[in-house]
Amino acid sequence: MTNSPVEYAVMIRDMRQEDRPRERLMQVGAQAVSTVELLAIILRTGTGGESVVRLAERLLAHFGSIPGLARATILELTAVKGIGPAKAVEIKASLELGRRLMAAAPEERPRVTSPGDAANLLMSEMMLLEQEHLRLILLDTRNRVLSAPTIYKGSLNTSVIRISELFRAAIRANAAAFIMAHNHPSGDPAPSSEDVNVTRQVLNAGKLLDISLLDHIVIGHNRFVSMKERGLGFEG
Repeated sequence: MTNSPVEYAVMIRDMRQEDRPRERLMQVGAQAVSTVELLAIILRTGTGGESVVRLAERLLAHFGSIPGLARATILELTAVKGIGPAKAVEIKASLELGRRLMAAAPEERPRVTSPGDAANLLMSEMMLLEQEHLRLILLDTRNRVLSAPTIYKGSLNTSVIRISELFRAAIRANAAAFIMAHNHPSGDPAPSSEDVNVTRQVLNAGKLLDISLLDHIVIGHNRFVSMKERGLGFEG
């Protein structure tokens, strides 16, 4: 049964602010809302006492990123609690429309011109992850985003990370440059000594391969650090 305008207004008024992604989009515009909120709008409803925003956060955390979500099959989506066949189909349809738009209009790809741009692309997806993820933001010669693949999951240190894996992803995408980004599950984005060591090694390798590392972003809970701005690993 369809709710009347008055009933709908009452329902919205009684909802917590975090449960109103559609209303936020109408107020501030699509570009100003987070990835989680956009996904919540597609999902429409939560499940079993869980808000739709929390469901969206859990879904993104499960697949690690929007590209991970896009690669998931209908079967893999419906294996997540709260995602039935209808929601799974709506997610796949929405992401496929986005993919076709990018293919048809590459000039519409987002551009990264500051550390804030890079952080905003990934913050909502990465700040709640329970383990460390390392992602790359691959860029063309005009700093437009080509893709943002996840390269590693788990504790990141120089003994685990193979620098060649990072550049293999960049070469496959024909990227002119890239930005590294990883999260600290503790919520504190302060870079560690290992973060500095990894950054320095990747920067030096990039100089040899003529693929520039523009920055290394460390993401915490609603905060981030640009290692380039702080001169950590980018000395000289």
